[in-house]
Amino acid sequence: MCGIVGVLAFENSRFRATRHYVERMRDTMVHRGPDGAGTWISEDGRVGLGHRRLSIIDLSQAASQPMCNEDGSLWLVFNGEIYNYAEIRAELERLGGHEWKTDHSDSEVILHAFEQWGIECVEKFRGMFAIALWDGRNRELWLVRDRVGIKPLYYSLHHGRITFASEIKALLQDPEQDRSVDEESFYHFLSFLTTPAPQTLFRGIRKLPAGTWLKIRDNGTIRELQYWDVLDHTECLDGYSEQEIAERIRDELRISVKLRKISDVPVGVFLSGGIDSSVNAALFSEDHPGPIRTFSIGYDRDYRSYRNELHYARKMAAHVGADHHERILTQQDLIDFLPEMIRLQDEPIADPVCVPVYYVSKLARDQGVIVCQVGEGADELFWGYPSWRMSLQLQRFGKLPVPRLLKELTLKGIEFSGYQNDRPYEFLRRHVEEMPIFWGGAEAFTETHKQRLLSSRLRRQLEGLSSWEALKPIWGRFQQKAWEKSDLAWMSYLDLNLRLPELLLMRVDKMSMGVSLEARVPFLDHKFVELAMSIPEALKTRGGVLKYILKKAVRGLIPDELVDRRKQGFSVPMYEWFSDGLGDFTRRELNSFCDETDFLDRAEVTRLLDARDGPRAWYLLNFALWWKEHISAAARSESLATIAS
Repeated sequence: MCGIVGVLAFENSRFRATRHYVERMRDTMVHRGPDGAGTWISEDGRVGLGHRRLSIIDLSQAASQPMCNEDGSLWLVFNGEIYNYAEIRAELERLGGHEWKTDHSDSEVILHAFEQWGIECVEKFRGMFAIALWDGRNRELWLVRDRVGIKPLYYSLHHGRITFASEIKALLQDPEQDRSVDEESFYHFLSFLTTPAPQTLFRGIRKLPAGTWLKIRDNGTIRELQYWDVLDHTECLDGYSEQEIAERIRDELRISVKLRKISDVPVGVFLSGGIDSSVNAALFSEDHPGPIRTFSIGYDRDYRSYRNELHYARKMAAHVGADHHERILTQQDLIDFLPEMIRLQDEPIADPVCVPVYYVSKLARDQGVIVCQVGEGADELFWGYPSWRMSLQLQRFGKLPVPRLLKELTLKGIEFSGYQNDRPYEFLRRHVEEMPIFWGGAEAFTETHKQRLLSSRLRRQLEGLSSWEALKPIWGRFQQKAWEKSDLAWMSYLDLNLRLPELLLMRVDKMSMGVSLEARVPFLDHKFVELAMSIPEALKTRGGVLKYILKKAVRGLIPDELVDRRKQGFSVPMYEWFSDGLGDFTRRELNSFCDETDFLDRAEVTRLLDARDGPRAWYLLNFALWWKEHISAAARSESLATIAS
């Protein structure tokens, strides 16, 4: 696990990479790689690569990066893990023709795999990765993001060059990089709590979508290809019994967890006491020498909006005989962490769960653990959210043979009553316009509410824009490829393409790497995802039981009490904390933000704050703090530099 950076100057550009330029970018990410650093600059200065190392597999100096092949024609920087590297290396050794300088580095396997099979080598990789590979013979730079998007990779094209990095803050070290707000991305952020790939909130900075590679030639031509889509790798499992499918789920998950135990440094498990993390702990403990190490977060008391789950976590830890550790959080912990959270995020990830993820990661790292397994993905694959039940019901209700005219009249009635900001209006509007009800598992503001929330300038500028534009390409692929075009299949597919890679997995990556800890995601092994997406909706929703088939698969691995307990997502008591000091802090920051900018309508922001709508106020607070850190502060620095000169 590491941080990577680099630059390619195009053939007509006068720009040349220097060690100072690359290392300045590289060393903004010391937290991603405290164990070492490396830099490579090509002889002509057209290419520069940098790497910060967090040593996980093959701790020797021979495994350091940037890494080259035998003749120096290929150079690699890589962030992530290839869990099946030993199997691929054995195949390469049988084929022959490769010289190995490391004992068991997965980075070196990538180099020789590319030599052997070209870019098709990514089809063999089972893992999480952001890869940058310079092919000197063909004068091509390859950028690759893993299938599900567990690892981030950002890039920017400007002034005759392309720069790339694991984090945006590295790209911002380029003095010619634009640092302004992409206002269309801000509009989508208000819907999704994040920006859909390939956009970011920084104008001109993009993120590589999951399962995609870029090939950039030194003449500036670029080719982009989505090399993996789960719907290209599914099969209908209609003909299999419940028991057969449950056994396949358990067997594939066992393989996935076992692969993610591979490490030369200590590995642990984040444990909430829910099904997903408990199954991780149970499978991890199988054949494990000695007690496994588990880590949990709780709060200083039970809140009405969020009750502590520590007793469930303790029960599971005792069940597997774990060496268990806990950290209790308070509202002050959140407030104290905000400046660091904004710095680590680079662009807003407006999910308050960033806070407990950071603190549980820090707890593990402080205990000497360098790698942890986490439970993301199971809810999206197996109908795990109570809110999804309502979405399914609404979608099915919308298919009833109600005349379109009656729906339109109902919409007009809601508008006349003044409730067009509310979700019932938005859902009915989508029915009338023949869109799916479900726009993702983390919708913040409806389209009509956004119109009231935006400043008059932005309303005019973005007139006619809808966040459906960000979803249409995903909907198109789903309609073209899905073997089962069910409502639940759409919900899972959409969240696999947007909410998981750009929100949930980014909060895990940014917060865990903020304390130099690697997070691994067994439920998002691509083979397991392909299996899950091959299971019919009827089997996932049988009897209205959330995670029906997954519960059947794991029963016996963990206590029945944990299998059958009521679902409670990992969360933060935002309603209560906003009624206390966090609310006062938020009001001050948003008032100041409205004074200095022209993004939001002050009256609508005030109404939201007066209504004590803590979660939505949090979303706006995240954007305001990001603007203050990355846009306003930078502008002030440039102004002072101009005055001084």
